[in-house]
Amino acid sequence: MSQPKRPARRARRCTRFRIGGVSVYQHHAAWWLYYRELGRPVRRRIGLDRATAERVAAEVNAQLATASPTMFAFSPVCIAELQQSFLAQHEHVLRSSVATIARYRTASQHLIDFAATLKTTVKAHEISAMAFVAFLRSRAVSPNGHSNTAKRQLRDKGVQFIIEVCRSMYGFAQRQRHLPPYLTNPFAELRVDRMRIEDAKPIFVFDADLEYEFLKVTKAWEFPIQFTLAKTGMRPGELCHLLIEDLDLAGGWLFVRNKPELGWSVKTRNERAIPLLPELRSVLSRVIGDRTAGVVFRRPRFVHAATPAAIAGRQQLGELLQDRLAIQAVDHDLDRRGRLHAAQNLWRAAGAFDPDQIRNSFIRIARRCGRPQATCPKSWRHTVATLLQDANVDPLLRQITLGHKPAGAGGALGMTGVYTHSRPETQAREITRALQSWPRSLELARTWAEHGGV
Repeated sequence: MSQPKRPARRARRCTRFRIGGVSVYQHHAAWWLYYRELGRPVRRRIGLDRATAERVAAEVNAQLATASPTMFAFSPVCIAELQQSFLAQHEHVLRSSVATIARYRTASQHLIDFAATLKTTVKAHEISAMAFVAFLRSRAVSPNGHSNTAKRQLRDKGVQFIIEVCRSMYGFAQRQRHLPPYLTNPFAELRVDRMRIEDAKPIFVFDADLEYEFLKVTKAWEFPIQFTLAKTGMRPGELCHLLIEDLDLAGGWLFVRNKPELGWSVKTRNERAIPLLPELRSVLSRVIGDRTAGVVFRRPRFVHAATPAAIAGRQQLGELLQDRLAIQAVDHDLDRRGRLHAAQNLWRAAGAFDPDQIRNSFIRIARRCGRPQATCPKSWRHTVATLLQDANVDPLLRQITLGHKPAGAGGALGMTGVYTHSRPETQAREITRALQSWPRSLELARTWAEHGGV
């Protein structure tokens, strides 16, 4: 009697195999890798496709064979260590300004403070971006950083800036392999560009009548400063570091130049030339008087008779600064912050204003003319840009005059901006045409230039 046939055994699929030192196996319909790196076991989920798992396993095996870090390797760090590396990158490699590094340090300090509130010590890749934003929304800070200042909650733009800095810092962490390769930048997923700004300070823009009212109540020493800002759109820092040799009154031009040997550079590093109205040339000529060197605008109570820096030009100021640095270097090594402090002291010895003094003067003038909402000299830049827009001045000429950094290779106009070369006479003609549309303030300037007051 024949024996009954046994049912055929189904062929088992191969769910585990090796590629060199990497084991590939299937678990719950997904393919995984297992290997040992630096004596530690590593398991990584690849996906549902076997071919992809084989390719990744071959790459990891080649990296292990050459003793290179694998694509899944990373060096976890705490937030404080990441901050120090990030700031060192900007200090030594990118050479960002000292002020920029200080802002980045302050912004990233919020993340360190947030990590300190957690019950356990966490690494950078374990931080929850959403929880950090909730922490920022509930935090009260001093607006100017002074401990005695009344605290308030962070404004929307402040929160936005902090998130942008953290996003850049985590992008740096990804490039340095401090984050797991399968982890995306948590701050890039917050869509900061779509954040609604609801509590920002309103931007104050002058019109012709407000400009006249403002300039009319200035003091004798305040008028040339505020009038220059109003008719050039310069930043206060640029005005404070303006030297007599940066002016070409005969030709009608003002040059905003970097002065790295004196510890100062333009915000965007872009030097530019600004055309001068005839009235502004007269005002600047009276401010300078018979001086041939030194800063253009000097503090009203500045005693300059026995100060070598007061009558020094750019080259002589650079030599004075080097002498000061050499003396200070005898006692201790100077870092960038120390050299910047020495340069600031030299500018003060030359009689230059501090930008905060310009801002305080602006606030006092605004209160005198009944406009307390105007609190920032940057309003003049907004006003000049708006006035040039109203006068239909070409966007490229506005960009050149205000010194804004173009976006991309050719700016907003693409390659057209690359091939367009604005002639100085065209810039002077168009800017003068726009600024002369407000004649009342120009009359005040003529009066001040003749009599030293309005």
